[in-house]
Amino acid sequence: METWATRQSGPLAAFRDILVAVTEEGRGDEPETALGYGLTFAATAGSHLTVQSAARRLTMVGGAGLGFVNDLVAGENRRLRILAQSVAERVAGDAASAGVTCTTEAPALAYPDLIARVTARARLADLTVLDAESREADLDRDLIDGVLFGSGRPLVVVPAGRSAFSARRVVVAWDGSAQAARAANDALPFLRAAEAVEIVSVVGEKDLSASAAGAEFAPHLARHGVNVSVNVLPVVDDVAETLRAQVGLFRADMLVMGAYRHPRLQEWFLGGATRSLLTRSPVPLFLAH
Repeated sequence: METWATRQSGPLAAFRDILVAVTEEGRGDEPETALGYGLTFAATAGSHLTVQSAARRLTMVGGAGLGFVNDLVAGENRRLRILAQSVAERVAGDAASAGVTCTTEAPALAYPDLIARVTARARLADLTVLDAESREADLDRDLIDGVLFGSGRPLVVVPAGRSAFSARRVVVAWDGSAQAARAANDALPFLRAAEAVEIVSVVGEKDLSASAAGAEFAPHLARHGVNVSVNVLPVVDDVAETLRAQVGLFRADMLVMGAYRHPRLQEWFLGGATRSLLTRSPVPLFLAH
């Protein structure tokens, strides 16, 4: 029988502090998958959970004569603060029911300050959990980039419909890059706890001749107690689509990958696996840069 003590001593006990950040932007369609995922993961690992439920504070720049518009903005800001606070209170209650120690905060911050706050807070956590966002130009996408490039910590990006944590079967995307090595190393607690891990190398789209092959990386994971296999696949359509297909065939619960091997601007114009999977992934993405 699993107890609090066994959760504290298992592989996932490496993640002592989990941060979940969600935002209220007033669209009315903000996903909350990350909240459920973070809470169930914290319960599984016996971790402390911090939830930042922030309201994106709207601002007006203008002179006299805009009193009516300013009143509307002030009213909307009040509404968003109330929504953010209600989310924090609900999560605190859910955490207490699940036996999870939880800290919540509900700041109201302007766009750049909100990103800076989440990024700074992520530096104090072992892992950050964020909602996926299908839109390219969106606050949630900027939060993902902020944590990836500014926190020095890994994160899990959770797509819709994945509100319960599971990592029994994990795919590791491997191209021999520094980003892939960093992601796999940061994800070791998940890999050690998994029933099965598959290293997937996609060949045919880029030159991997100077990179360590997945078969060379597998013994390293095995020495850490990971039940690992290797699969080398020809690219079908593109790397992201090939990985999506293999995640389904392997029945994976998580995809581990290094983020943005190429500059973000180049990926934005030319496409890239990170950008594509952030837009559409069948499972939570464990990302590190």
